[in-house]
Amino acid sequence: MELRPAPPGTGIVFCRTDQPAGSRRTIEAVYGNVVDATLCTAIGNGRVSVRTIEHLMAAFAGCGIDNAVVELDSEEVPAMDGSAAPFVFLIECAGVVEQCAPRRMIEVLKPVRLGDENRYISITPAERFSIRCDIDFDHPALGYQSVVFDPLCSSFRTEIARARTFCRESDVESILASGMGRGGSLENTVVIGEDGPLNEGGLRYADECARHKALDCFGDLYLAGAPIIGHVRCLRSGHGMNHALLSALLEDPDAWRFTGVEHDTVFGEPDREPVAAIA
Repeated sequence: MELRPAPPGTGIVFCRTDQPAGSRRTIEAVYGNVVDATLCTAIGNGRVSVRTIEHLMAAFAGCGIDNAVVELDSEEVPAMDGSAAPFVFLIECAGVVEQCAPRRMIEVLKPVRLGDENRYISITPAERFSIRCDIDFDHPALGYQSVVFDPLCSSFRTEIARARTFCRESDVESILASGMGRGGSLENTVVIGEDGPLNEGGLRYADECARHKALDCFGDLYLAGAPIIGHVRCLRSGHGMNHALLSALLEDPDAWRFTGVEHDTVFGEPDREPVAAIA
């Protein structure tokens, strides 16, 4: 996988370099191109697809990257360690540049909510972007966890990016039977047994699983095509609900509007210069 700079207005675009040049091998990372959201987020164009893009998309969002081309020679984004941290590291090593174009934002104008009291996701108007994510598993080593991510008050790099994909040990067999998770291992997935994580070294945070759900939501919502200004709250949600919320929001013209900002403190790390593309 290679990340390449792109001109203003490009957005995030995936290119399958294992496909013939001149063919339909590029896919815009926008919600209308989502083709599957079962256990990961996959986008496609009717000919080719790319799976498991959510961690890389979260890294782009957290680093303030608006424009980039992602070149891949396979259908799946590398799992790395199951978090967004390796992608953040690589983006920072490559460097970013400010582009001569205003940064377009999506401002939420009215509440949008999906689900019921037992499982839901919502977004409401706010002065800046933030997420509250709650999980609640009938499992002795998971149970109820809650995390709030506000980019102005906490660091994406240290608080959210390092949280890894997780699953329950009891779910491994069914996940493999579905054809998913074939590249999964204890190197890139936190497997939770009855007494806790099976991974050597345990958890990176006591609430790592809730943090990872927030990471997934952060990445999925970046498929809006622009950063969102609004407060997201979710309980027992997943990729499917994340994308359903995005669709419900953007397909209601009264629920949002475009707005521009001259700096990125609304969505991203505080006290940084505006950035838009990989150098």
